[in-house]
Amino acid sequence: MLVDSVPEQRAEIAPAPPKRRAIRAVGLLAAVAVLLLVAAASIAVGAKELSVAQVLHGLFEDSGTYADVVVAERLSRTVLGLLVGAALGLSGAVLQALTRNPLADPGLLGINAGASAAVVTAITYFGVTSLTGYVWFAFFGAAAVGALVWFLGGSRGATPVRLALAGTAISAALYGYLQAVMIMDDAALARMRFWTVGSLSTATDETIRQVLPFLVVGTLLAFVLARPLNAVAMGDDTAKALGADLNRTRALSMLAATVLSGAATAACGPIVFVGLMVPHIVRSFTGPDLRWIMPYAAVLSPVLLLGSDVVGRVVARPSEVQVGVITAIIGGPVFIFLVRRRRTAQL
Repeated sequence: MLVDSVPEQRAEIAPAPPKRRAIRAVGLLAAVAVLLLVAAASIAVGAKELSVAQVLHGLFEDSGTYADVVVAERLSRTVLGLLVGAALGLSGAVLQALTRNPLADPGLLGINAGASAAVVTAITYFGVTSLTGYVWFAFFGAAAVGALVWFLGGSRGATPVRLALAGTAISAALYGYLQAVMIMDDAALARMRFWTVGSLSTATDETIRQVLPFLVVGTLLAFVLARPLNAVAMGDDTAKALGADLNRTRALSMLAATVLSGAATAACGPIVFVGLMVPHIVRSFTGPDLRWIMPYAAVLSPVLLLGSDVVGRVVARPSEVQVGVITAIIGGPVFIFLVRRRRTAQL
């Protein structure tokens, strides 16, 4: 048990009325239906136009034709998008609760910067050229920075402000290193320029197999932490009064966020706005209860990621625009609108 000293953990957030719970449940089912439609579109739509018959043949009767190969690549791309989208959404929800900052995302704690710095190091100094090599360097870079942020933030005495400051400082230093190496090494610049944008186009079954165990562990840990984080998000004094173990909850939350966002960044590169925007929007519908925010974020984040990927494949046929570019183009204006609307409502 993560929090074994709470006599009645349900007291941390008042139970929602039955009608509101029913609305949330129906909304979650509707979100799952939308996700299935977007996943189907991700398989059927791409830079290369295929008929419905060709798509179905590639899914159920793969005979090695060009269309079948295209469908198989799209299927891997879709599966990775589902996994990475859910991981980014969950990590964003965890970090926003941990830091009590609705604008928090993996970039705030330096996790993306750690992964990027590790990849450029692998390319420049170790001669790594394959995606399978990037994955492990990126993941361990993210994990190392996550541990360093936790240590500099005060370890067992860590506070949301200390963690955010430590993450910001480390990010600045690592991005400076990243830019310096890429300026001095043209080969590193050429390879990193594609990876740092964020893309699902390099998805393979091997990549999925490598990151899947980390994503499963991180997802389970995030959901287990929902109740303790509900208490932490209400403030240290309130959390202590409810019997929450602040140090343990924060340490495990950092671990969950690092594993989720580190594995996602390792597989696809740093993709912005998904982990920041989706949990923020979801909170306006579900309220502050992470037991609802997390399922919604895990479903709707892949909707945004796969939907953006489909748009990127269509708008520049026969080429494509990387998904990281599309999420930034879509997410930026939408997020600004939501923040301004919320500020106006508070005036």
